Amino acid sequence: MKCRDIIRILEELAPRAYACDWDNPGLLAGRGDKEVETILTAVDATDEVIRLAEEIGADLIVTHHPLIFKPVKQINDGNFIGRRLLTLIGKDISCYAMHTNFDIAPGCMADLAAARLGLKDTAPLEVTGTDLKNGTELVGIGKVGRLSEPMTPAQIARLVKEKFGLPFVTAYGLEGREEPVEYAAVSPGSGGSMIAPALKSVAPVLITGDIGHHEGIDAAAQGLAVIDAGHYGLEHIFTEFIAGYLNGRLEGQATAVAAPLDFPEMVF
Repeated sequence: MKCRDIIRILEELAPRAYACDWDNPGLLAGRGDKEVETILTAVDATDEVIRLAEEIGADLIVTHHPLIFKPVKQINDGNFIGRRLLTLIGKDISCYAMHTNFDIAPGCMADLAAARLGLKDTAPLEVTGTDLKNGTELVGIGKVGRLSEPMTPAQIARLVKEKFGLPFVTAYGLEGREEPVEYAAVSPGSGGSMIAPALKSVAPVLITGDIGHHEGIDAAAQGLAVIDAGHYGLEHIFTEFIAGYLNGRLEGQATAVAAPLDFPEMVF
């Protein structure tokens, strides 16, 4: 199956029109007319992922995060992005990224994370536009919704750890918060900028990643409990989901394989 045809199927799920202006989704390396038999899905096109693609004979890597964010002025072995691009191009492995378009598109990252936590009656945490299919339903970054049952913030932290298979989470603002709450917000990825929308929402708890010390304690001081599950900790759900989506759509013309989970190491 041609690479461009697989991209068309991916963009039926998460059209690039949903992506934020600063983002860089799309075919970042490779040929649209390349014949693809094996696809590797991953959160990032790391050295390990590219080596795995070589080992399994993958023709296409589909990642959540783009390998290239800023303009590339030189492609050589002097930096890690150049080395990865040289390997991809040299081995004729295409690389396609679906980032904020996947975060925002209905049924994708935000909805998947909310569903995993059992949130109901959800709405976008930060609205970015409307559904491209019906033109009326709001879409955006993250979700805010009602919990399946009232929980304390500490119970929500344990729920996040369980549902996303995490070794640990970091929490801010749990002290003295013994009263169960009915709503929570979730924003997979780097969520510092989502604190302000969460403070304006009905949710007294925000589940996200990449929260700095001052962001966390400042949010807690304003009455918002923040559960930092890590950037990868929430977004790793992309890998299995996209592999399953592709295998369901490709009808045996190509096969998608999910890269193994690769959580940051814990050192004791």
